[in-house]
Amino acid sequence: MGDRKRALVSRLLQYALVNEVLAIPYDEIIIKRTLEGKPFLECGDVCTDFPNFNFNASHHGDYVAIASEPLCLVGVDIVSIVIPQKETVIEFIQNFSSYFSTFEWDSIVNAGTSDDILIEFYRYWCLKEAYVKAIGSGVAYGLDRVEFHHSCWTNISVNVEGKAMKEWRFWLLELGKGHLVSIARGHPRSATESYMGTLKQAEFDEEEYHAALHLPNVRFVSRTVEQLIPVSHKDRVHRTSIS
Repeated sequence: MGDRKRALVSRLLQYALVNEVLAIPYDEIIIKRTLEGKPFLECGDVCTDFPNFNFNASHHGDYVAIASEPLCLVGVDIVSIVIPQKETVIEFIQNFSSYFSTFEWDSIVNAGTSDDILIEFYRYWCLKEAYVKAIGSGVAYGLDRVEFHHSCWTNISVNVEGKAMKEWRFWLLELGKGHLVSIARGHPRSATESYMGTLKQAEFDEEEYHAALHLPNVRFVSRTVEQLIPVSHKDRVHRTSIS
């Protein structure tokens, strides 16, 4: 799947998600972007049951994915583990060394074989991307300021500029052959200024936020591209194609 097709499917996913979760008709869905490029739904009073309804999509390799949250920030990232062809694994990852903390870099280069090193690199990269996408900053945030810790890639936690961010949770999963996907869920107060302006509520009492942070992490559901296209649009496409 080419990058333009993946981008189109990502757009379809966003509309299908909003329609399915919030029951907003497709022709009434308005999706805009912040200054940093993070998409958000302009929903007015529709989202009263989900004060911070937000979503994030990612596409790489053979997959496109989307995740949403009613209250917490959410970020998702997919990586396709591509073996470099014109340079060694060490030469390839060296291009990105400035994005990792000393702790992370040591973990990567000492992971084992070249394949082990490459997978370890992509694991950390995938998590970093999910976090910065969740807060709405993109890679401009400074990925080296974001340091991940884990126990065999479970119980994943993050430190930002040396401070433990205890109001965040992370998941790292295999997504088909040669692909990884990470999901970040965290507190709205971490959002960038421009993204914060799209949210309805930034502060919560501890019990309410704890309940939201520990909602079950629902498994991904596979959909075909055809399933993302509204029936009315399918009919329009069909009539157009045969005319």
